Amino acid sequence: MMNILVFVTIVDKREAEKIVKKLLDRHLIACANMISPVESHFWWQNKIEKAEELLVLMKSHQKLFTNLSKAIKELHSYKVPEIFAIPIVESYQPYTNWLNASLTDSGEP
Repeated sequence: MMNILVFVTIVDKREAEKIVKKLLDRHLIACANMISPVESHFWWQNKIEKAEELLVLMKSHQKLFTNLSKAIKELHSYKVPEIFAIPIVESYQPYTNWLNASLTDSGEP
């Protein structure tokens, strides 16, 4: 089973806390780290934009990514939120055991 690190940029701390709480309640993530501020530069509607955002790093399983991204999209204020995952190639085994034990998607919205 592949553990993943999911990156999501969010407009502010209030929205981030709301999203993280919902994902934790559903056991779609085991842990989230909020990093703020993050200065983002990006293309949007044919022009370069700049925004101060909050970056949330979430630990999960690859098999939960579809439900996880769907839940984020339902709660996120952006039309096209940044949601992507990278594999966790190696990790401290006791941490991995805890992470895996913490993830059991309840299937509830």
